[in-house]
Amino acid sequence: MPQRFAIYYAPSMSDPLWDRSSVWLGRDPATGELFEGTVAGIERTRLLNLTQSASRYGFHATIKPPMALAAGATLEDLQGALTEFAKNAQPVELGHLRLADLDGFLALVPTEENNPALQDFAAHVVESFEPLRAPLSPRDFAARLAKGLTPRQEELLEAYGYPYVFDEFRFHMTLTDRLGEDDREDLKSAAQTWFGPALEEPVTLDRLVLFSEGESGNLFVRLGEYRLGQ
Repeated sequence: MPQRFAIYYAPSMSDPLWDRSSVWLGRDPATGELFEGTVAGIERTRLLNLTQSASRYGFHATIKPPMALAAGATLEDLQGALTEFAKNAQPVELGHLRLADLDGFLALVPTEENNPALQDFAAHVVESFEPLRAPLSPRDFAARLAKGLTPRQEELLEAYGYPYVFDEFRFHMTLTDRLGEDDREDLKSAAQTWFGPALEEPVTLDRLVLFSEGESGNLFVRLGEYRLGQ
């Protein structure tokens, strides 16, 4: 499978939320540093087992989902497009984040759920970078369908390669994989303790961050960031 790229929101690498998420997930996608030790009372091996997918993708909120580049497009094309887009875009105020249970996995989401500016911004990113996206392979398309989608989500999958865009988009920053009953309350309590101090200040979506997977199944790494309005 070709290299894939994703356009995310992620905090500044100097932000306490980035530091705490890296320790929680066991790695820093920007530096490659790995972390050991217990986190908020959860032994590291247990935490790693419950955050495997979240850790692989890195701490982020998906704006433009992972994609292979269209035929003839290059990383330099994508980077140039990001630079131009960021110059003409303005930051979006998200307000405070809170811990939420989203269908069995834990994530940070905005306390204020109704944010038209955020929805419009995310839709604009999806549309703007669509010309650089290669179509999904038949195998990847079938794998997505097999997970069970609504008719609207199937329509979006076919048109944009991902079912959770536009009216199906919900900003969230994933902290765990799907949890069973035996783990959910423990992880929820630990995450609230661990992330609480980093959630005291409101958050501004002030940058887009480019991540890359390398080869299929590899860890996503943080390649660079593009400050909005600059």
